[in-house]
Amino acid sequence: MDCEIQGDKSKADLVDLEDGKKHDVEVKTNKGSFTFELATKTSPCTTAAFAGLVRKKFFDGLTFHRIVPGFVIQGGDPEGNGMGGPGYTTVDAPPQDTKYEKGLVAMAKTGTDPPGTSGSQFFVVTGGDVQLPPDYAVLGHVTDGLDVVEKIGELGDPNDPSSRPTERIEIEKMELATR
Repeated sequence: MDCEIQGDKSKADLVDLEDGKKHDVEVKTNKGSFTFELATKTSPCTTAAFAGLVRKKFFDGLTFHRIVPGFVIQGGDPEGNGMGGPGYTTVDAPPQDTKYEKGLVAMAKTGTDPPGTSGSQFFVVTGGDVQLPPDYAVLGHVTDGLDVVEKIGELGDPNDPSSRPTERIEIEKMELATR
């Protein structure tokens, strides 16, 4: 796999995700666990980089720092304020027909980054079709624990423009599994 890495390449640890196998990430939080299957065919560089961060325990102890009820829950920022990342990015432009629907896991990016740019911040869609443009690299889809994602998605204040959660939601541990 040939991935272009922007930033500090020494921090990138891409995992070779074997073709023909399914790769899952289990997200254990203080509110329960959910699992998503990595979209290795749609976003090979994004999923390889994310898997590398999981193996390095990058996400363990981080929080869901942004919750917009009926829209998304967002985590993966080591600074906890929406401004941090792993020190590098990869790019997997999503297909133009991508629909950001409940249970889809995608990568967050700044408004100035090219479509498909990803670092460590990710979001899980908690609303129906939330009408996002195809700008966000697809990471995967929730296969188990969607009820936990929905429960976390209720812990935001729709009147708070900062979208801070109403209580601390910690990612206690992420684990990568292959089947």
